Amino acid sequence: MTNANNRTVDSGRTTLQRTAQAVGVVFLLVGILGFIPGITSDYDTMMFAGHQSEALLLGIFQVSILHNIVHLLFGVAGLAMARTISGARTYLIGGGVIYAVLWIYGLVIGQDSAANFVPLNNADNWLHFVLAVGMIGLGVILGRSARSTASRV
Repeated sequence: MTNANNRTVDSGRTTLQRTAQAVGVVFLLVGILGFIPGITSDYDTMMFAGHQSEALLLGIFQVSILHNIVHLLFGVAGLAMARTISGARTYLIGGGVIYAVLWIYGLVIGQDSAANFVPLNNADNWLHFVLAVGMIGLGVILGRSARSTASRV
């Protein structure tokens, strides 16, 4: 439930903050799931880093220990930054920019390159593109709404 100032009545957070918080929770869950055998196939082949890891989250997305740790840290950052309107906006837009760079990096380096240290496959690359567009879009659209609300208060 929201009031006229676009803040949820129960917690005092804006839609922007709630969205950043939700994105952070999703990244935390993805990071945790990457360490669970069965949800991550070929778990026994998981490497710390590098394209040699054959572990696949949900049988689709190539992961490594480093990749999972990055997801966990990105989730923690989202939860921490969602505490303020400016932090939530920065998390969504900045995180979207990071994922856009990661998408381009994945397209340029190739799946079997030694530079593929994260590791990334085609499914990861296109998921990073969707995340980039989605996070930047949410940060911009919801950020405008939060700024206009804050200026009216």
